[in-house]
Amino acid sequence: MDRYLKVLAALTIGLLALLLGNAQPVTADEPNPVTAIDILLEPDATMVKKAEAANERLRKEFPKGFALGKTHQPHISCLQRYVKTADLDKVYEAVGKVLAEEKPTAWKLKAYKYYYIPWKDIGLAGIVIEPTDDLIRFQKKLIDAVAPFTVKTGTAAAFVTTKEDPEINQPTIDYVASYVPDASGKKFNPHVTIGLASQDYLKKMLDEKFEAFTFSPAGASVYHLGNFGTSRKKLKSWELKS
Repeated sequence: MDRYLKVLAALTIGLLALLLGNAQPVTADEPNPVTAIDILLEPDATMVKKAEAANERLRKEFPKGFALGKTHQPHISCLQRYVKTADLDKVYEAVGKVLAEEKPTAWKLKAYKYYYIPWKDIGLAGIVIEPTDDLIRFQKKLIDAVAPFTVKTGTAAAFVTTKEDPEINQPTIDYVASYVPDASGKKFNPHVTIGLASQDYLKKMLDEKFEAFTFSPAGASVYHLGNFGTSRKKLKSWELKS
């Protein structure tokens, strides 16, 4: 667990630096035998509105922060893995079958508090979601479904790079390799990232009464990961049916 926390802390520091910068749009790289992916759920309008409102509030306090939108879509990461690039279509098919079995749009998920990960005097904040049996079962099914196409680890070449951020650091590589079991099962922490602010402001925000609300997933996607575990390039998406 100590190793996992160290990796997470290193990723958080890097992610904050990346979000505070002005990264250019992703560039198309030559295909690599291994691809680092993020399988995620896209929330419905209820969560999106809540996340955007919280993001706007944080940006007023911390203008250097990032805005939710095209390059930072609200989402719930469910699984990060290294897979064989040649098998990506098979991965999409496997994920599609899990989505058909589970019907995520029927789930009622509860958002119940804010949290943040500290770095120096600022923090990366998010809305925390109760890890329901549905979410944990869904994640387990995803793990099993993509297992035949998964490889233990990858290199920096498995990720998306940009002109402004051409390198992939070791904590990023290690984090994806150890996502199962370190961020799965009972350790799964579903959340929607909402932005950056000073820790002083975030502490006050966390002290306020959080009005819990329910929402449902509306879509699902597979993304190609970038440095610091960011979801940089959409590879496949599903509009979920009720």
